[in-house]
Amino acid sequence: MSRHLGLWVTGRLRRGRPRAGLAAVAALAAAGAVMAVPGAAAAGTTTAALGSTAYVTNSGTDTVTPINLATNTAGTPIKVGAFPEAIAITPNGATAYVANEGTGTVTPINTSTNTAGTPINVGIEPDGIAITPNGATAYIANGGQDGTVTPINLATNTAGTPIKVGPFPDGIAITPNGATVYVVNSGNGTVTPISTATNTAGTPIKVGSFPGAIAITPNGATAYVTNQYKAALTPINLATSTAGTPIKAVGLGIAITPDGATAYDTDGRVIIPISTATNTRGTPITTGGSITDGIAITPDGATAYVTDFESNTVIPVNLATSTAGTPITVGSAPDAIAIVGR
Repeated sequence: MSRHLGLWVTGRLRRGRPRAGLAAVAALAAAGAVMAVPGAAAAGTTTAALGSTAYVTNSGTDTVTPINLATNTAGTPIKVGAFPEAIAITPNGATAYVANEGTGTVTPINTSTNTAGTPINVGIEPDGIAITPNGATAYIANGGQDGTVTPINLATNTAGTPIKVGPFPDGIAITPNGATVYVVNSGNGTVTPISTATNTAGTPIKVGSFPGAIAITPNGATAYVTNQYKAALTPINLATSTAGTPIKAVGLGIAITPDGATAYDTDGRVIIPISTATNTRGTPITTGGSITDGIAITPDGATAYVTDFESNTVIPVNLATSTAGTPITVGSAPDAIAIVGR
């Protein structure tokens, strides 16, 4: 869901883009109401070295910017659909898939040539995307009030039958074993599990108000969901489908280190480390940014990259020293970010 209307609406911080259906959620906004893409272990042969490139959606210019992570330099923007909001990369690193909120499509990008392919029609306002660990299927959260998730067969790039979930679905993540998709419903404060074997939705799990992003630990034990209205993270025990005590954080974007030890929650100025062993927060790391929520971590766990919507940059953060590096200029209104091999 677009983060750009300058008010809190249905699980996203919005800052400047119009979208259909705002009237339907005006009451939620009045009450007060972010993608790193959860990754999977790399499999097969990749056309790009694992961890060598980050791809950033620029929702202000309808492009995706590749960043060479060896040099932290931005490449030529790739034209996609209107208002790109989310991105995920296949486990073999060959293709990035971009959810375009404004056109109701998903655009595949060949990471070997950095060229966009034919858009795939999905539902209304696609806002979240996740890909199964075997690379067979992408699941798209269609952020409209109707609340659906569209599966895409990645062998044929064809969309399947939408799956009904809660209102205004947003963040989406898949367990490492590929068995279950978890979808954040920002309109009613729940998370819906979907069986990938049957593409059927299970019983929603209640979390905090206005949830947005979600990430799952590499061992598949816990999901962390951002609750931006309460500036917190809600852990979910996936074995029992029960939500735990919210952890005070900032409640926008989230990513988990490859070793599963730490979750990082981000907002405009800081990223906050959360120990997944104890669910306690560490010392916030200053990014030097202003409005950020997209975050991705390199496969070696050394560096986090966060998008700064307001300054049109991506900020690298050294996680060993907790220091931010020189911002990398990308396109207008950078939003989601994903790394090849993550």
